Parts: sequence; structure tokens; C-alpha cells
Amino acid sequence: MKILAVQNKMGIGDTVIFLPFIKALSKKFNSPISILVKESSKADQYLYQTSYIDEILLLERDKKTNNRHGGFFGSLSLIKDIKRCNFNKIFIFNSSLRFNLIAKFSGIPEVYQYPLFQKSRQHITDTPRQFIKDKLDLVVNEDPEVQIDDILIAKSIEKFKINKNELNILLGIGGSGSTKRIPSNTFLNVIDNISKIKKCKFFLATGKNNEEQVILNEILHSKFKNLCIPLDNFSIKETLPIIKSCNLSVCNDSSFSHLSAALGIKTITLMADTPLIYGSYNSNMFPIIPEGEKTVTHNTLGKEKISPEKIFDKIIEILN
Repeated sequence: MKILAVQNKMGIGDTVIFLPFIKALSKKFNSPISILVKESSKADQYLYQTSYIDEILLLERDKKTNNRHGGFFGSLSLIKDIKRCNFNKIFIFNSSLRFNLIAKFSGIPEVYQYPLFQKSRQHITDTPRQFIKDKLDLVVNEDPEVQIDDILIAKSIEKFKINKNELNILLGIGGSGSTKRIPSNTFLNVIDNISKIKKCKFFLATGKNNEEQVILNEILHSKFKNLCIPLDNFSIKETLPIIKSCNLSVCNDSSFSHLSAALGIKTITLMADTPLIYGSYNSNMFPIIPEGEKTVTHNTLGKEKISPEKIFDKIIEILN
């Protein structure tokens, strides 16, 4: 049985969020599932060892650099790429007529898809959950799961001298937008508080964006620099076993929060300017919202109001 699942949203988080439904398909049909995802999802960096994933097909379609699968001729190229795989079934996690036609012209006998032309107001977890229930009568309530080999974890523990008698914390200080990036002072306050009661090591996860690098350097040039290891020169693939070796994570709403929670690590999510569901859909996630707010969504603009005291209290609660 060869099955393809299509998830064409762009981010790492979007891809991680829909993993429980892919795993449910794998269990149902007793077969690993191939996925078609955008290059920007970077799925090949973190799903290459996940047993319920088969092939990872990349949708090469964006407005800036790659349009191999864009437009009419791009659709023909995509049909050709899919057709050679001889899939028996396809599950399309969107309402696009384009993907419906691509699936049919690819010769896939069984096509399952969200209702056409109903893109607006689709919930990130409720819609795929209802889709799988309607099509296959499956109830999916599991957390996303990303798998990583124990040998790689052991190598990271040795390389970074990770001491299990210490408290090892991932700090996801990066983020895809400036309104999501919590100021360095908040993280420094948390480092100060927790390092007073426990011997700690902090792994600083961020990208190469200039604003992210400023936050990184402010932490690295603080009095806590000897407790911190930057990860900005490592690929996502290289960071996975490091994250898995940590006791817990404190992350902005970023790829690292999604990956950390999917690796089974208790993850405090700092939700400053994104709908709360993105930091609470996984039972390993513990969201912190801005002071004075009852919830959080786009344009909350609350990064300056995330309380380091609440983060510290949540760390203690998790450790206990």
C-alpha cells in the first residue's frame, strides 16, 4: 500500500502539527506514509528517522526562488513526479481544486480531501481531526511525534558533555517574526533565577537573522556566558538529539517549540503575538501569555509583558 498525504502550508510548525493524522493513517493501513510538503517545512531535517514517514516529496513552489511546481507547467511537473510513485491513496489536507485535479491526473485511484473551496476559517487541529473522522472513522487525539535514534542522542551527550545530574534547558530564543521574539532580559532573568538553585546548562536555539543574533549575543556577553552553548551554527538535524537530551525547553513561538514538544520534551511556550493554539495543542506544551491578557492572538504585541517570574514558576512546577 502506497499512500501520499499533502500538507502545503509553509512552516515547520504547520508540518509538525499535522503529524498525528499521518501517524493515524500509518496505523490504519499498516504502512508508512509519504508526504508532500513545501521545502520551507524542512521536513527532511527532522522526519528522516520517524518510522511512520516513508518518502518526503518536496513541493518546489514559492514566489522568490523556486517555481518548479508553480503555475500550469509546474502542475504538469508535479503530476509527473507523483505519478512515478504509483500511489494507491492520497489524503489532501487542504481545499484546493488544483491539488484535487493533480491527484486525479496522477492516476491515484482513491482521493480523500477537505471539502473544496472552504479554505477560510479552517482550524489547525479541529479541521484535520474531523476530516480523518469523516473519511475513516478514526478518532485522533495523540500528540505529534518526531523520532530520533538513541545512538545520535548518545553522541550528542558525549560531544556536549551533557551531565544528567545537571539541569539541561533548551532556550528557543529565535522566532520567525520580531513580535514573537521575547527580549534577552527576560531569558537572562530566568537563567539567573534557576541557576541559583540548580547547576544548569543552557542551549540557545536561534537562526541567523540579525535581530535573533542580537538577542543571542546579549545573552552570550552576559555574566552567564559560561553556562550557555549557542546552536545557531547547527542544522535542525544536528539540534534534534541535543533537544532530546534536555530536561525541558523554554521557547518563543518558533520551530524549536514545535520540535521540542514533538520530541517529548516539556516545553514552556512564550506566546506573545500568535493564536494560543500554536503553543498549547500538544500536552507537552505549557503556554505563558502576556501579563494582563486573558488569551493571545495576532497583534497582541505582548513580548515585553511576558513575565520571567511566571516562566520560573512554571519551570519549578514541571521539575516537581
